[in-house]
Amino acid sequence: MKKKKSIASQLILIAIALVLLNVLSEKFFVRLDFTADKIYTLSNATKDILKSLDEPVTVTAYFTRGSQQEIEKARNDFKDMLIEYAAISDGMVNYEFINPNEDPEAEQAAMQAGIQPLVISVREKDQVKQQKVYLGAKIVMGERTDIIPVLQPGAAMEYALSSSIKKLAVTDKPVIGFVQGNGEPSLNALSQAMQQLQVLYAIQPVNLNDPAADLSKFKTIAIVAPTDSFPAQALGKLDSFLAGGGNLYVAFNNFIGDFQSMRGNKTETNLRDWLLAKGLKVENNCVVDASAGTVGVRQQTGFMTFTRQIPFPYWPLIRKFQDDMPITKGLEQVMLQLVSTISYQGDTSLTYKPFLFTSDKSGTLPLPVFFDVQKQWGQNDFPLQELPVGAILKGRMGGNNPASIVLIGDGDFAINGEGQEAQQRQPDNISLMVNAIDYLSDDTGLIELRTKAVTSRPLEEVDEAKRAWIKWINFALPLLLVVIYGIIRMQVKRRKRIKRMEEGYV
Repeated sequence: MKKKKSIASQLILIAIALVLLNVLSEKFFVRLDFTADKIYTLSNATKDILKSLDEPVTVTAYFTRGSQQEIEKARNDFKDMLIEYAAISDGMVNYEFINPNEDPEAEQAAMQAGIQPLVISVREKDQVKQQKVYLGAKIVMGERTDIIPVLQPGAAMEYALSSSIKKLAVTDKPVIGFVQGNGEPSLNALSQAMQQLQVLYAIQPVNLNDPAADLSKFKTIAIVAPTDSFPAQALGKLDSFLAGGGNLYVAFNNFIGDFQSMRGNKTETNLRDWLLAKGLKVENNCVVDASAGTVGVRQQTGFMTFTRQIPFPYWPLIRKFQDDMPITKGLEQVMLQLVSTISYQGDTSLTYKPFLFTSDKSGTLPLPVFFDVQKQWGQNDFPLQELPVGAILKGRMGGNNPASIVLIGDGDFAINGEGQEAQQRQPDNISLMVNAIDYLSDDTGLIELRTKAVTSRPLEEVDEAKRAWIKWINFALPLLLVVIYGIIRMQVKRRKRIKRMEEGYV
């Protein structure tokens, strides 16, 4: 009877301990993160945002349950993140999860909020069915609302959620000026970049040729792909802006390709000379790279005409980045179209640091250049390596306040275009531009989160002999360990048996 009471008491104590542990876990959230990029560890930028909240935030997550494993994992990852957000913010972040697939009213509320379902194929009982899947969230702070339409599995969830909260919390956004009036593309032609930048910044066009233009309100000024020269008065305003501690982003086309004549001709703009006066030289060349994008070439065989994709070395794929530079952190591949190298010819009073480099098999051609799509490229055409095509210059530029210039030797890599000529740019191209402007403009550190996501890291390819050796090791090693364990255990039992047979054994 006493034994039964003792067992019951122990069970009650265990139950109480579990309840207390559960209560404490809600208050003190701890998670171990062994991933290489610490994708499950909240950044200091997020913690600062959460600790500075002066108004409660409610997150309503619309996630489909019982779907594919990736969808379920995305839901669990987002929920774990929200638990941590709530703990760090001392309860200022509240959340709830709703499955719209189970409730028509909830589904209608999700769609009215701007969260549209994705349609995926699901296999059930040897049949493929189409299923609507929701992976979005609505964030509310006071009377202000923001929507995250889709949280893709493996995507940068922390950036999406933290920037959304920051967007609602900030009343006065820093102002970014995009220069217009010198042949630059309109803001509408930068639609992908504008969509991301407008989360944290107020974007305004600025005409430097206007005598009344006031640059003091801008945190950063961006000059993208100008084709005309700047009046002396406009360049003087840029000098004053830098002298006052302003920051400048320049994506510069040293030459423009005419694919009707298949030639690349140098642009006629005095911005090149103005940059050189700062020590930044855009070289008179065209980069070619063995690691490059492709173009479609029409070919005819008999009566058939078809398009064949061939490498186009004039469009280098940039995969080498400066490791400790936030602008390029998390980027995997950026395609530049018609780019020139950059060098520094100033003094040591300023800090010059390249952060974009060509591959180990690259070279340069003098301008003007002829684009030869029929050329058979060989190793001798790529004698150079790691040529700088993007750099940053920092220091005091004519004033007492430090300023920065980010210069990239291609102006078109993030331009979408307008109308029927508009085209989507790959995400890393857009991230490069937005990261650069973030680096110059944002003090919160959210730049490090935009490309913080689960990336594909495939195993290295191995030859057949090594693959067979690894297979036999995987097969034989567990058996060998079992045999060794059996021998050791047999020896231990044998020694015990011999010891028991000795005289005086108790």
